[in-house]
Amino acid sequence: MLGPRDRVIGQMYIEGDLRVGGVLEGEVEVTGDLEIDDMAKVKASLAGRDVSIRGHVNGAVVARKRLIVARSGSLIGDVRVERLVIQDGATFSGQVSMGPGASKGAPAKPVEAPAPPPAPTPEPEPDAKVVIAPAEKPMVTAPVIPAPPVIKTPAPVAEVRVAGKDGRGKSAPPPIQRKPDKNKKKGR
Repeated sequence: MLGPRDRVIGQMYIEGDLRVGGVLEGEVEVTGDLEIDDMAKVKASLAGRDVSIRGHVNGAVVARKRLIVARSGSLIGDVRVERLVIQDGATFSGQVSMGPGASKGAPAKPVEAPAPPPAPTPEPEPDAKVVIAPAEKPMVTAPVIPAPPVIKTPAPVAEVRVAGKDGRGKSAPPPIQRKPDKNKKKGR
């Protein structure tokens, strides 16, 4: 068992089971079961019979029998398993090869962090500085085009249908629009 304060960097081959609670980097192959606890941080390729992840794993995983990513678990990496269980709330990002025989073949390769981009090299300053002033260009104005005149048209009048005694609708004349009387007093 690797406790929460333990840190291992490198390659490990374990005959039997392994439980990880601390930090692990590199490659790990276990003949038995492999458990990654809640507080564990693993940046390694893992191989085991039953692999259970409750902590954070960044790397390829090969489970000869079953892989379980618990609800508190996080896995970033490709997976080769016979059976896969991802619980509600777990995080997984990667490709899956699943089924009988998927875990057989070449062991998983460790995940390597991408190389940081090279730092930009400053360009050497020239001995003499040349300043080029912009040439003056004559100002060109665009012709002003007047807006087309606005033509007001009366609003269309909707057809009104009135139900007659027989229940059928009949056309009614459009309502008469009256101009307000200027001589009439308002308010009474």
